[in-house]
Amino acid sequence: MARKDVALDVSHVSMRFNLSSEKVDNLKEYIVKSMKKEIHRDEFWALKDVSFTLRPGDRLGILGLNGAGKSTLLKVIAGVFKPTKGKVIKKGIMAPMLELGAGFDPQYTGEENIYLYGSVLGLSKDFLKSKYDEIVEFSELGNFIHVPLKNYSSGMKARLGFSIVTQVKPDILILDEVLAVGDAKFRAKSEAKIMEMFDQGVTVLFVSHSLAQVQRLCNKAILLEHGQIISAGEIDEVSKIYESKTGF
Repeated sequence: MARKDVALDVSHVSMRFNLSSEKVDNLKEYIVKSMKKEIHRDEFWALKDVSFTLRPGDRLGILGLNGAGKSTLLKVIAGVFKPTKGKVIKKGIMAPMLELGAGFDPQYTGEENIYLYGSVLGLSKDFLKSKYDEIVEFSELGNFIHVPLKNYSSGMKARLGFSIVTQVKPDILILDEVLAVGDAKFRAKSEAKIMEMFDQGVTVLFVSHSLAQVQRLCNKAILLEHGQIISAGEIDEVSKIYESKTGF
């Protein structure tokens, strides 16, 4: 059981992926090759024995180069992946902003997707109806809200997704590069919205390619390298180590 003063406990988490070097065109061929032991797999450990604890209101920046395991870690915490080893104990409502708009239907209009995506996030139809104008206004989609999503750009979809997700009042918020969507004006507005959520005491896990943004939004950090934590602590302390490794 998680203690009252702990919002998130990540304990000895490891994540293994099996990579097949064989090209298999269908299930029948896969089964035949497996029985003949012609399928060769290489193990890849995306995370290795990752542990950390967050208190309510902590804002953790997750730093590391591409391939370090940052997004995999967020997906394990969000429940997208089940860890190969270890466990994650979380307290309260979690809102993951990983792939904004992943729950959208491209055949539906923006308006219809507000209700579809909102229901996936656990928001009631009445609540979404009361927040509809606010969602549309924040997304800056205007009349495009009545157009099917298959005609949206990736930025438009992300803006709509962000506008819906931020209506959730979570205890834990997971942000994976989502503040990079849209133009500079929308990014600034998105960051201000996230700051409002911070003021409500939400616990945050944040991944961004912008070190300055991580330093601005977070009070703690971990540095991942090849799936392992090589540094953890206050944001300024870990940032210095990250900068020394990247040459920024």
